[in-house]
Amino acid sequence: MVKEKIKVVLVGQPNVGKSSLINAIAHAKLHVGNFAGVTVDVSEVKTTFCDAQGCAEYEIDIIDLPGTYSLNDYSMEEKVTKDYLLKEKYDLIVNVVDATHLQRNLLLTAELLELGKKMVVALNMIDEARQEGIQIDHQQLSTILGVPVVPVSAKTKEGIEELKKTIVEVYKKPETEAKIVYSDFIEEEIDRLVKFFEEKHYQSDIPYRHLAIRLLKEDTEIYKKMHDEPIWIELLPLLREALDHIYLHAGKKDIREIFADEHFAFAKGAKMEVISTQTMRAKNLTQKIDNLLINKYLGIPIFLFFMWGLFQLTFTLGSIPMDWIQAGFDWMAAETHALLGEGELASVIADGVIGGVGAVVSFLPNIIILFFGIALLETTGYMARVSFLLDGFFHKFGLHGKSFVPLVTGFGCTVPAYMAARTLKSRTDRLITLFILGFFSCSARIPVYVLFAGAFFGAEHAGNILFLIYITGALFGLMAAKFLRVFVFKGEDDPFVMEMPKYRWPSLKLIYHVVAGQSMDYLRKAGTFILAASVLIWFASNYPKNPELEKQFQAKIEKAAPEQKAALQGKLQEELLAQSYLGKIGKATQPFFAPLGFDWKLSVALEAGLAAKEVVVSTLGVLYSLGDNAATGAKALQEQLRKHVTLPVALAFIVFVMLYVPCFAAMAVFKQETGSWLYLFYLFVGTTGVAWIFSFLTYNLVKLMV
Repeated sequence: MVKEKIKVVLVGQPNVGKSSLINAIAHAKLHVGNFAGVTVDVSEVKTTFCDAQGCAEYEIDIIDLPGTYSLNDYSMEEKVTKDYLLKEKYDLIVNVVDATHLQRNLLLTAELLELGKKMVVALNMIDEARQEGIQIDHQQLSTILGVPVVPVSAKTKEGIEELKKTIVEVYKKPETEAKIVYSDFIEEEIDRLVKFFEEKHYQSDIPYRHLAIRLLKEDTEIYKKMHDEPIWIELLPLLREALDHIYLHAGKKDIREIFADEHFAFAKGAKMEVISTQTMRAKNLTQKIDNLLINKYLGIPIFLFFMWGLFQLTFTLGSIPMDWIQAGFDWMAAETHALLGEGELASVIADGVIGGVGAVVSFLPNIIILFFGIALLETTGYMARVSFLLDGFFHKFGLHGKSFVPLVTGFGCTVPAYMAARTLKSRTDRLITLFILGFFSCSARIPVYVLFAGAFFGAEHAGNILFLIYITGALFGLMAAKFLRVFVFKGEDDPFVMEMPKYRWPSLKLIYHVVAGQSMDYLRKAGTFILAASVLIWFASNYPKNPELEKQFQAKIEKAAPEQKAALQGKLQEELLAQSYLGKIGKATQPFFAPLGFDWKLSVALEAGLAAKEVVVSTLGVLYSLGDNAATGAKALQEQLRKHVTLPVALAFIVFVMLYVPCFAAMAVFKQETGSWLYLFYLFVGTTGVAWIFSFLTYNLVKLMV
């Protein structure tokens, strides 16, 4: 029988026991060195393995490459190893890792995963690790890396036969499943390049993802290869833009250092997920800070305190410029009426455009403060710690700690949050996260919360109410995740690494970039989509006209006493609204909302919020400003709400806004990410049903209490 040949390269850092492992595998007598540089020449041995199941024999040809700490060109060892891995032909890599120094060794592992080759990790010196009290969950490490991890000991021969068996199994697989996940800003650029290659149907010997990574790492060989190809002309501007984006987020322009930081974050995160050992004293400032911030008793209370403080600032500090912005829009509305009179043109500009857009724009300071706070926590590296901290808690609800990244992104906007869920390797984890993201209130809902919290609880309590709303929404999301895991997407959640970046001083340039970009998106919506929606709502609330009704009321107003004229004018506006297109829509759907205590105005506002949650406020602003030229700002709208809405109805309305489906744009991205119209239908029906049920309960319970 002809033996099938498998060519294996043995790669590892110096002093991880590669030579001893070869001796154990092949019974070869190679010199065992203790210092870097002993095996500069490439060594080669052969061994055989009989596959009992397939009754086939394999000749395993093992190439022992020089020990190297990384795949750079700083030393002769690194150059020899890198050149062989990139240029020679072989079947798979066996990465030898020292189990007693896992994090340091995983730095090289991360670089090897980027090559896109089949790979097995040999977790050597496992016996010594146990003696030192280090317990490594090698199965979870295998899931994280996407490649098999075999605990071995070259000294005791433990795991040697299992390693041979695994080499054959990986060899027979069609391709590797390994994938290292980077920070979101790098993943975003990798996705853009991969999409470009797919659209161009580019012919490549290596997978598009690995090609994109090597391009971003400024790999000389790849640049030389592609420089003479026609695609290079279109690719170069994309690369420049991608690198500029990465430089901005990383706060530096040395791409090697940037990816070294990524490998460090990956290695540290993997180590913290798979190692359990006795508590060790902190050796440096980073470890001391970590011991406090990710302490299993103090970590979550500290995080909740930070978020509480952020929401307090969002309301109290944001109310100061809000008053100035509101005063500006009030002045604009008054000047519009003074200039154009009380005709249709003045009404559409003052009540439709200024009233609707002004009600949304006045909340911009609150939005900016929230964006700033989240960006500050992210850029310092704290949010990554929170992901790790919440990992165990999230697992109880069928989620992984890494789901925290898209979930906290959802506090800003649900659209990029849906996209951020791509970093979740498991499709089940990704789908569950996508389904519950809508319960994590986006910034577009803040105007609604601030409006109602300020109207019914006063400025002194509004910050606490805002914090409570966000925490309640998050708890709903976690309960929904548990339900989905148990009844819909059954199975165990797959563990994988959460990157642990180094702590960094906040970069004002990066924070400005993030906050300015998100704020401009908010203003862009206010100046385009919300503007159009406000004018449409104004039109629907003003037409069709009813001249007969107006004549009847004008006759009554002329004969009425001065103190009765304002009441009659208000009554006229109510009647006209009720008979308008908007009123007809509201009254047609009111039976659905009536058990929640909502009148047709609140019903219409919720329906308009399907387009964008900011439109809820602009709709209310248009409806309640009609007939009252002064009521164009948030404070005036709050006064109108206090007059027309009771506390039980207000709380039920907040609950509905908190729980029902995100905006049309978010729903479109949800469909794109899940690839299913049916899932989108489930999302719409499910969140609407949950919102209705809990709004009904809130309305009736609060009504009994007050």
